[in-house]
Amino acid sequence: MNTILTSDPLLVVRDSDAEKRLDLLKKALAANEVVPYLGPGLLRLGSAETPVPPTPEAVAAALNAHARAPSKIRTNMWSVAQFIEQRRHRRTLQSWMAEIFGAPVAPSVLHAWLATLPLSLIVDSWYDGSMRAALSETGRTDVVEVQGVTRANEFGDIWTKTYDLSGREVELAPAAKTVLYTPHGSLRPAANFLVSDSDYVEVLTEIDIQTPIPEVVKERRTDRGFFFIGCRFDDQMLRIYARQIMKRSHGPHFAVLDAEMLTRNERRFLAASAITVVDLPTREATALLVPSGIGADGSQGHRAASSNFCCR
Repeated sequence: MNTILTSDPLLVVRDSDAEKRLDLLKKALAANEVVPYLGPGLLRLGSAETPVPPTPEAVAAALNAHARAPSKIRTNMWSVAQFIEQRRHRRTLQSWMAEIFGAPVAPSVLHAWLATLPLSLIVDSWYDGSMRAALSETGRTDVVEVQGVTRANEFGDIWTKTYDLSGREVELAPAAKTVLYTPHGSLRPAANFLVSDSDYVEVLTEIDIQTPIPEVVKERRTDRGFFFIGCRFDDQMLRIYARQIMKRSHGPHFAVLDAEMLTRNERRFLAASAITVVDLPTREATALLVPSGIGADGSQGHRAASSNFCCR
């Protein structure tokens, strides 16, 4: 049996069932029936060595190389960032984050393929800007990026800023074909980073009533499910954001994950959120999703076809 309902109860699909589910997800993405939610695990698609940190723990280590934090918080990115902000100033933290994520990151074939699709909404949950770069390389002019911003540098009730792919700040255009939502900020174009505990204090106070979530995201998620790839949910912050971004969306939801590596809290979150685990390595799942012949520049076209995804 390739589909397993565990005692959590967590639904896991494996082997041939996993491959069939990815084929449906491939068609659903091409038909704009599902929202891709991208995580830092995609950085490892190119090679095991990544030009920028691929996990919050790796960011914490990179920040510790600049200013050593107390041992009890040393592996927690948000706490280490807060330690630096309090002792060295916000500008220092922002400068170090820009340096840590400053190395160029080539978009993967998955990013390149997604950039060619008529997706209404893409969520990129890491700081490196790979999805933005892939969209820019297509030459598209119908895309805007909505970034979460820290209120430490702002006056007034500001949660996000919107940019076009040239890096120019713009008014949010509801008519944009694709909205790229980077809820934690991104290196480009303006080094907006939500990273310290204080960055999240007001956000987490308001997020349950959805105030920090952009209206355009709320609108475009309504009749779609979410597809998580390259993501882990082994930290409460990551679980809170995923839960609130997918809130009131139609579903169904899927996540490519190694089921054996899941923590107890991850299993509980996935089961409670009705997210089906597609038990495959990210690299193998990507190979099944991306059409053969697609290069890193997304050079091969596609033809969207309805998948009846929501009905299966």
